[in-house]
Amino acid sequence: MSTQTPTRKWWALALIAAAQFMVIMDTSIIGIALPQMQNDLGFTQQNLTWVFNAYVIAFGGLLLLGGRLSDLFGARRVFGAGWLILLIGSITAGAAGNVAIELTGRAVQGAGAALIAPSALTLLMMLFGGSPKELTKALSIYGAAAPAGGTAGVFFGGVITEYISWPWVFYINIPIAVIALLAIPAVMPNVPTRSGSIDVLGAITVTAGLGTAVYAVVRAPEVVWASGQTWAGLAAAAGLLAAFVLIQAKRQTPLMRLGIFTAPNLAVANVAQLLLGAAWIPMWFFLNLYLQQVLGYSAFPAGAALLPMTVLIMLCMIVVAPRAMVRFGAKPMIVSGLVVLAAGLAWLSLVRPTGNFWIDVLPASLVAAVGMSLAFIPSLGTAISAARPEEGGLASGIVNVSYQVGSAVGLAAMTAVAAAAGANQLGNTVELTDGFSAAFLGASAIAIAGAAITAVAMRTPKTTKAQVREPVSAA
Repeated sequence: MSTQTPTRKWWALALIAAAQFMVIMDTSIIGIALPQMQNDLGFTQQNLTWVFNAYVIAFGGLLLLGGRLSDLFGARRVFGAGWLILLIGSITAGAAGNVAIELTGRAVQGAGAALIAPSALTLLMMLFGGSPKELTKALSIYGAAAPAGGTAGVFFGGVITEYISWPWVFYINIPIAVIALLAIPAVMPNVPTRSGSIDVLGAITVTAGLGTAVYAVVRAPEVVWASGQTWAGLAAAAGLLAAFVLIQAKRQTPLMRLGIFTAPNLAVANVAQLLLGAAWIPMWFFLNLYLQQVLGYSAFPAGAALLPMTVLIMLCMIVVAPRAMVRFGAKPMIVSGLVVLAAGLAWLSLVRPTGNFWIDVLPASLVAAVGMSLAFIPSLGTAISAARPEEGGLASGIVNVSYQVGSAVGLAAMTAVAAAAGANQLGNTVELTDGFSAAFLGASAIAIAGAAITAVAMRTPKTTKAQVREPVSAA
């Protein structure tokens, strides 16, 4: 429990939410800038997606290590280190003059994000874990920052690309990172270090395993899913992750205590987050392409078109979701949210080559936004509060891994679906629309799968509120 003054606590929450906003925004802000980056840096159509993938692979692969470092060295220290690394990566990516340096900068950004994300959640639990009412409010604000950051990134990317130049989609991080580094000592609690060692071999195997798995999946649309290269990558990833599990089972101080998954509902909540990311990220990715490549929007209008969805997400997460969580509990919220998200995505699959924003985009995107809002907070809260207090950083790392890996795998899978249905036929609006429609329908199926798994596997406690509150109160 934090002993900070109320004012400092809420300023600290503002910084934590800003961190989450930035970490997720960095995955989406580059979307509209990609064509200009392709022209200036020499990317091919096939390797252009690696501007996104390099960030996500480093982010997802290093999150467990980031969570462990947060537990050992103190969340405040790791939080600051993450901002510094993100700053370095942003400068590198913005100043890049070729493909290799650009991807290096994006990977460094991802490494910084992997330190920021779990330590931010650990700090949030430390500041607000002693008060269930405050925790619910804090999680709502934090939760709203994630999808809002993803959607707002598209908007800011459009503004920057249209009116400035693409390097500023990275340079925008610099002043924010400097402000964060100056503010951390003033508002964040000083978290003591803990005894323990870093499981170096475990860190190497899990980072390599997750990175290889995501690499194999995101590259599969380029080299064909049934190719030997894809299966070799997946087999290597499976071997590395199996080695990681064996190492964790034998070590006295593992990177990830395997017993953490015996905590009630922790595993199923992480599956819900994984499938939520796998459905949501393809939606905004292909919706942005539909707006630009089919409806003919330029960068700024395409970004502005997603603002209503962003505003609704923030309102629902901050105002509606916390009250509904108290009344209905986590399981009904996650299931209903995923079902509503699936309905919105299925509606989006009806987009037309001759469509328009008001009929084909706005209504369905708002329905999808409501579904995301309802499911995100309960699944996140369940995943991080089920663990023991001293494993808060680890639990935060695991749930971030789930969402990021789900996002990368879902986008790769839906990219393959879209391409097979015609989305690789640039200039042919009918074929493009068919491809995007198939991707929306596939994402809808992912959301339905998440709802079904949650409905079957998640246990409902006798007192619904206890699902999130009891473990947190112990902190």
